[in-house]
Amino acid sequence: MDQDTAAPGSLRPGGRTARVRESVLRVAGDLLAERGFAALDLTEVAARAEVGKTTVYRRWRTPAGLVTDLLAEMAESSLPHSNTGSLRGDLLANARLVAKTLTDTRQGPLFRALIAAATGDEATAAALHGFYRTRLDEWSPVVESAVARGELPRGTDAHAVLSAVSAPLYYRLLASGAAIDDAAVTAAAEAAALAAEAGVFV
Repeated sequence: MDQDTAAPGSLRPGGRTARVRESVLRVAGDLLAERGFAALDLTEVAARAEVGKTTVYRRWRTPAGLVTDLLAEMAESSLPHSNTGSLRGDLLANARLVAKTLTDTRQGPLFRALIAAATGDEATAAALHGFYRTRLDEWSPVVESAVARGELPRGTDAHAVLSAVSAPLYYRLLASGAAIDDAAVTAAAEAAALAAEAGVFV
């Protein structure tokens, strides 16, 4: 796949080009968090990143292409799963990580913007789905370990358990506006653990 036929943002170069990518994606994330997807402009991204406009347009082509690459970069740099030795401990660690991200002054608005962008663009939606699939894959071993320890029934769907942890927190971010506080974090982890132990996710 060459430069002309590659999907926007799909190339993974090194050296100076990697530094350009890092700078451009950082600026894109800042602008998304500040103003949302509708106001994301490649010319402004290039200027703020101190990168040639032609470079940005040639590589990413559209705001959607830029967002797609940003999601790929976020998936690449996500933190690894915990290993507390218990299902509840690991699910609580997962819930705390999700909450920390969603309540961060930059990351919270950034995720709202990314989700909004995904509702209107198929490529961005696919990138967002890929990001979450990567995160679920990374944390799946905590559920698999719980099955091996006998805490959960065999056949438990790890992705379903982890989605049950984060879903109420995203609901607060995107729908209800309720606080994502310690009580919400603990309740999300505990509810997911109880349902998993009852075999709901087999």
